[in-house]
Amino acid sequence: MSATGTYHQEDVVQISLSVPDLSPRDADDLLARAAIRSFPRHAVVINEGDDSNSVYFIMSGAVRVFLSDKDGNEVVIGTLRSGEYFGEMALEPGSRSASVMATEPLKLACVGMDDFRNFLKKHPDFMYSVLCKLIRRVRTVNRNIKGLALLDVYGRLVQLLQDLAVPSGSELLIDEPLTQQELASRIGCSREMVSKIMKDLVDGGYLEVSRKHIAIKRRLPASW
Repeated sequence: MSATGTYHQEDVVQISLSVPDLSPRDADDLLARAAIRSFPRHAVVINEGDDSNSVYFIMSGAVRVFLSDKDGNEVVIGTLRSGEYFGEMALEPGSRSASVMATEPLKLACVGMDDFRNFLKKHPDFMYSVLCKLIRRVRTVNRNIKGLALLDVYGRLVQLLQDLAVPSGSELLIDEPLTQQELASRIGCSREMVSKIMKDLVDGGYLEVSRKHIAIKRRLPASW
């Protein structure tokens, strides 16, 4: 069951909205159309199959986007943080295609779809940005389908690590606290399999893993 967010009128004044593809002035224009809602950690903002009709801009905190079945098994699509947004697929009428849960205390600017459409008409550059985001999402889905069909567990794990990592000095860094279960959920395998592979990569000097990040020290082997 979705948790109910709380709305605080004073938050509209005290908190600004920062979105990379929007100027501060345009962000203020968007914020003026929004209701501000707060959610505690582990609250479900959207349930897969919901008919909700809003776009959610993350003002602070983070969320996990995932799919699940009736037995509670999950496949994690990704995580989103402050400055990012979700729910824009509701531009095309239909039920929600994934669930979204707060992974830490969360504050959202919630914009109804009619207001969001009107905003896009007045801000064509941001409309183009939304379109590009949807195209990137389709490319990611195609890549994931290919990985599930053609790669083994090791290949899918390596692909995920490389997709998440960004350059940091002489190494690549995944600067978020991912658990082995979260990694397993993203590539559709057991936590035990991820644990075995990660241990071998750490022992071989390929990875350095801490509670806060994963560092890729050198090129990962082609096979395991």
